[in-house]
Amino acid sequence: MRTSYNGVAVPADGQPIEYSGDQFRIGDRPIIPYIEGDGTGRDIWKASRRVFDAAVDKVYGGKRRVAWYEVFAGETAFEKFHEWLPQDTVDAIRDFRVAIKGPLTTPVGGGIRSLNVTLRQVLDLYACVRPCRYLQGVPSPMRHPERMNIVIFRENTEDVYIGIEWRANTPEVKKLIEFLNSEMLKGTKKQIRLDSAVGIKPISPFGTKRLVRRAIRYALENNLRSVTLVHKGNIQKFTEGAFRDWGYDLAREEFRSQIVTERESWILGNIEREPGLSDEQNAALIEPGLAHMAPDARAAVVAEVKQVLAAIGATHGKGQWKKKLLINDRIADSIFQQVVTRADEYQVLATPNLNGDYISDACAAQIGGLGMAPGANIGDGYGVFEATHGTAPKYADQDVINPASVMLSGAMMFDFMGWKEVAQRIEGGIARTIHQKRVTYDLERLMEGATKLKTSEFATAIIENMDLAMAAR
Repeated sequence: MRTSYNGVAVPADGQPIEYSGDQFRIGDRPIIPYIEGDGTGRDIWKASRRVFDAAVDKVYGGKRRVAWYEVFAGETAFEKFHEWLPQDTVDAIRDFRVAIKGPLTTPVGGGIRSLNVTLRQVLDLYACVRPCRYLQGVPSPMRHPERMNIVIFRENTEDVYIGIEWRANTPEVKKLIEFLNSEMLKGTKKQIRLDSAVGIKPISPFGTKRLVRRAIRYALENNLRSVTLVHKGNIQKFTEGAFRDWGYDLAREEFRSQIVTERESWILGNIEREPGLSDEQNAALIEPGLAHMAPDARAAVVAEVKQVLAAIGATHGKGQWKKKLLINDRIADSIFQQVVTRADEYQVLATPNLNGDYISDACAAQIGGLGMAPGANIGDGYGVFEATHGTAPKYADQDVINPASVMLSGAMMFDFMGWKEVAQRIEGGIARTIHQKRVTYDLERLMEGATKLKTSEFATAIIENMDLAMAAR
């Protein structure tokens, strides 16, 4: 392990976080790199660090503390090193495994090596995790925002995020289109217009299964009821439809005793309601159009019923399936309306990249916007936690901005580390302060009778409320 990065000494009294055998080993003084961020990031980080340190001290009474270690990216890095993202920053986050960052600037005209993209590639941070939970009192456009308590697991390395595309009318895209039209689409009625831009959308069983595995483990560890696979498989059958199928396969292969799929629950429920039901009658109940299907398709549904009853009838029957984690799936456009009309029916969503990008922001809008939404990029042995909003440079150094996104991301980080009581103190302090209507300007202007606090004052109020919130629990 190196003793310095970017010319800054590693805290001498800190301990690197270690990882082996799918387990973290975290000492009492873990070294955690942080990037304070650009623009308002400076005010946000000062407030957030105070809250983090207070929560750790209240829980552990000095027996544990974080050895914070500053690393650099964005404007600060460019000013110091003439690089937007120094290699030493990447190395430090890789070596210490867990990190947290504020918002970063992307300069107009490009030229910056994206921190998120680079870390996702170097550390293989394949899961973007976005919890969306409503805190009482936060202004929301919804009539019942309290129904929103969803965690989204978005695949981070495939789908459109891989960024394989060709500009319209270039020699490269013309060559690709010619090949597709003359070879891959030969003999079909499909042809790509010659003036098209073209992008590639890869989705693999490897990428899908490791994401769904993490989502299922999270649901089981937190005693949740369901994991929903979100896809557009009715149209994109071999990519998004395969995401759904591979997700179900993974669930049955690795978590058989702990899960039940939605179709399995229908089959088991039907036989419990009508014990004398034949396999053919059961099949007709789970496929209402069975009578109009081709003979081979009808036979396949009947065989499915037989297989389910033989495989899990003894272990999941007689109501036992109701105690299992439910694995179901929903079409992407359908889930958008359902998180608005009945969000409380969903708890964990596992999605390909583009679907997850859209739906995480749509859910965040219902709980107060990105300023109230934490996030993380997680891989096997690594976790980088971050604000989900921008830098808002016109408010920089004015001590007015809402720091909740970074604070809640910090709570996620402590939970990830196993310091769950610290996470609870942070979340409880924030919730109680908002309930008291003591908030920063962005919330105060939308709340009747609220008291406007500076960023630093909001942090002070949260710290004061930590003990009261725990007592209330």
